Amino acid sequence: MKIAVIGGTGLIGSQVVKKLDAAGHEAVPHAPSTGVDVITGEGLAEALAGADVVVNLTNSPTFDDASQAFFRTSMDNILAASRDAGVGHAVILSIVGVDLVPDLGYYRAKALQEEILRAGPVPYSVVRATQFMEFVQPTLGMTTEGDTVRLPATPVQPIAAQDVSDAVAGVAAGAPLNGTLNIAGPDVFPLDELGRITLDARPDGRAVVTDETAGMFALAPGDALLAPADARIAPTRYRDWLA
Repeated sequence: MKIAVIGGTGLIGSQVVKKLDAAGHEAVPHAPSTGVDVITGEGLAEALAGADVVVNLTNSPTFDDASQAFFRTSMDNILAASRDAGVGHAVILSIVGVDLVPDLGYYRAKALQEEILRAGPVPYSVVRATQFMEFVQPTLGMTTEGDTVRLPATPVQPIAAQDVSDAVAGVAAGAPLNGTLNIAGPDVFPLDELGRITLDARPDGRAVVTDETAGMFALAPGDALLAPADARIAPTRYRDWLA
């Protein structure tokens, strides 16, 4: 199959392209650097010409309320170009619990992206992943003040980007789900404990203080960010990934 991977040069996209190519498919990465602009629509018709599947791994440049405009415009453009090109399967990567955290503007935007896909003209699949292990360090940075990292005890279930790319590539190579696949890592941690584990393994002079009001994940209620019962559990454990 010919598979167009929009956002195919990023953390997940580049791995998805490699995995699909290794499986015998023709995976073509597309990004602004290859002349594709999902906001203006420039290059989309050419990128999707002859494609059987489109995988949309683009992301908003901001994580605030402005992200809604990005996902609305980009999805409208990608789906219209997919329809015109006769693409038979559209795949997006979303977030576990995205519809359970209404106080986060970025989560509302990703939920909107899912809604547009479901209502669109192309058979679809949604892959929802928990928080990436690769994003733990940036998360610590967002709430660092001097030598102190403030984190809530929000339960999280981190997953390795490699495992996410495995799932996305597998879904892209299969029949449309016309539904959602949830994927998650095998271990659940309170976010503050995860921060301490990370800094114990890679000490840099900072220490974690529990603060239930700190950072964006303080807005996630209860177990909203944890895998639902039907989730596929990936093999990579966080401590092994750190090592």
